[in-house]
Amino acid sequence: MRLRHKPWAKEYIANHPQYVISSPAQKNKSWKEMFNNDNPLYVEVGTGKGKFLDNMSVKSPHINFVGVEKFESVLVTGVQRVLETKPTNLKFINGDVNDILEYFNSGEIDRLYINFTDPWPKKRHEKRRLTYKSFLTLYEQALHPHGEIHMKTDNQGLFEYSLESMSQYGMKLKNISLDLHNSDYEDNVMTEYEEKFSEKGQRIFRLEASFREI
Repeated sequence: MRLRHKPWAKEYIANHPQYVISSPAQKNKSWKEMFNNDNPLYVEVGTGKGKFLDNMSVKSPHINFVGVEKFESVLVTGVQRVLETKPTNLKFINGDVNDILEYFNSGEIDRLYINFTDPWPKKRHEKRRLTYKSFLTLYEQALHPHGEIHMKTDNQGLFEYSLESMSQYGMKLKNISLDLHNSDYEDNVMTEYEEKFSEKGQRIFRLEASFREI
């Protein structure tokens, strides 16, 4: 999907450093120090317009949330959102998931969300899929030993690929759903894309994964 360019987004984001970390140099201490508490840290990669994390921050005030989004024209909507809701347990990173180890210390993340990311369906783009083995290696370093990955997508091909990629990596899978909204899962918070897809009657696929038995 073509992104709508917002030439004012970069300056707008830069004017709100209380909510957005825009370079690794800004992060010179642990996230527990940044949030000033010892609460668990949940991170969403490819956070988009931030609706999911904004809702999660309200639902779970005892959790610290960080959203990673590289496109300023998308992230700016999330910044505008939090300026209205003013959560104390949510921040964004204007950066790339490839640099996740520059933003988080080893073992610092308790849960990682991968929601409705680009499926990159062409074989030559396999390495760009956020569940490709090189990304799993990054997540394994950033996650706490007992941390989890929670993934949702409307794309069956990406979901099947992710199941295979994670299994081949040796990860443990659980709570796999092939039709989330018609399942008995009761704790779902929807993203913008999820709302749009579900309104069209599309199935939502979901899984939970970890690198060790929990």
